[in-house]
Amino acid sequence: MKSLLKEAAKPAVAGLGSERRRRRRRFSPLMLVGIAVPLVLALTGGALYLAPRLTGSHAAAPANTDCTLIVPFHPLTARGLATPYQLVATDPARGPCHEANPDQAAFVQAAVIDPATGRIAIYNPLVVDRGQKQALVPVVPQLPAGGIVALWFGFNGENLTLRSSGGNSLAEGHCVNGIRGSLFGQFAYCNAPAFFAAANQAIRAGKLKPPPLGRARDGLPCPSVRDFALVDQDQSDNVTTAYLVTRDGRTAQMTRHAIAVLQHAQPQVNGSDNRLLALGLDGALGCTPWMAPDLADPGQMTTALPLNELQAAVWQRAPVALVPNGDPMVTVAGHPNLAKLNAYRAGVDQPQVRDQVFASTTLYCANLLAIAPLRLLVDASLTKTRPSPDPAAANSLFTFLAQRFITTFEADGLNCTRLLHVPDPVQVQRTPQGVAIAATINGEVINTPLDCNVNGTLVVGCNGTATINGQTCSLMSDRRTHQIVVTCPANTRQ
Repeated sequence: MKSLLKEAAKPAVAGLGSERRRRRRRFSPLMLVGIAVPLVLALTGGALYLAPRLTGSHAAAPANTDCTLIVPFHPLTARGLATPYQLVATDPARGPCHEANPDQAAFVQAAVIDPATGRIAIYNPLVVDRGQKQALVPVVPQLPAGGIVALWFGFNGENLTLRSSGGNSLAEGHCVNGIRGSLFGQFAYCNAPAFFAAANQAIRAGKLKPPPLGRARDGLPCPSVRDFALVDQDQSDNVTTAYLVTRDGRTAQMTRHAIAVLQHAQPQVNGSDNRLLALGLDGALGCTPWMAPDLADPGQMTTALPLNELQAAVWQRAPVALVPNGDPMVTVAGHPNLAKLNAYRAGVDQPQVRDQVFASTTLYCANLLAIAPLRLLVDASLTKTRPSPDPAAANSLFTFLAQRFITTFEADGLNCTRLLHVPDPVQVQRTPQGVAIAATINGEVINTPLDCNVNGTLVVGCNGTATINGQTCSLMSDRRTHQIVVTCPANTRQ
């Protein structure tokens, strides 16, 4: 174990990527301008956008998806946590990396446990472009004496490399970016095994008690990050951190003070499994995520990857989803690699394995097939009226989850269809623009309500309000006449 983790902790070689195959689709808000009132729109099915897509004369060059985070000095101390991480291109010849770009944004999440009391607190360090000043100076956290700090990293691109800041910050932080010559991809961590060891000791001593998962509105247990109803091809990746981005591209921690001061700043979030659970699925199912004090925003509570993993380890019923050997984040050149698998699992508090057979992707696929489609079907009435995490990919939480299952189950993911010799039980219907608007699960067709997007604001079911040209307008769908009526107050300004 020690020799394995020591090898895993060596910095991965820049330029050698992971085996990541996830294909993310990013959403670009569509603009609505010059709307007269009242406005009647025809319903055509799928997500409705109230304006044509804005295009330029030339297609924009694709963003560089390989970026590097420079880890500050003494990263596990209060001062190190409050020192912004710097984002830079791993290979500048491929183009720059900008934290304000949602396809290149990197995220950092920290947790600290006090071994004496078992209390956990969360702190989300800031990321800025290299050489750029933050929009607001980060809050310096108050850490407990003897507290054990750990860090986790998420990335919206493909491959994130950690780099020392001119000293030995990676070694000091016990940072793991993959194994020598092969990155995990979007994920990395620092000192996580020590944090989880302290947390599990506190659980055994009765000092730390992760709350039960609870019962969902569908009568089933609330899902966890180790539930086959939730997991995808690369479970337990990325973080729940969110930042604020100003109009000039600077960033700030997401706090009440920052929101009040930076009134026109927009949130920047990490597309993570943890965020999907804590802020998407839990809300739809009437579940409550485990939260801990936010040291950057005193008095506030927040979610975090380590909380999700600790809760799942205690409360998830069998079968328990653990990172399989076919997860593209833990393979090397497309082949299973035991050292990389165990290095990844160590960062998310999952058991080490001595043989690949104990991390079988075929068994993982079998459990996924037995559990996920049925839960998708059972929860459709709850998820089909909730907004999609990515409106460019799906028009509701339900169709997003269905599309996510397909990506995981088929050849671009774990290739369960080949391993199990069965067809995919889930299919989706898409608009010409590729937006999933309905799904068929085990032969049963589930349609979703039409959604409207007004200036980037999603109006689920096209019933609600949205701001148009500075006015609050109401939207009402009429399925009988296949129309949407948009009514705005008369403009009395001269």
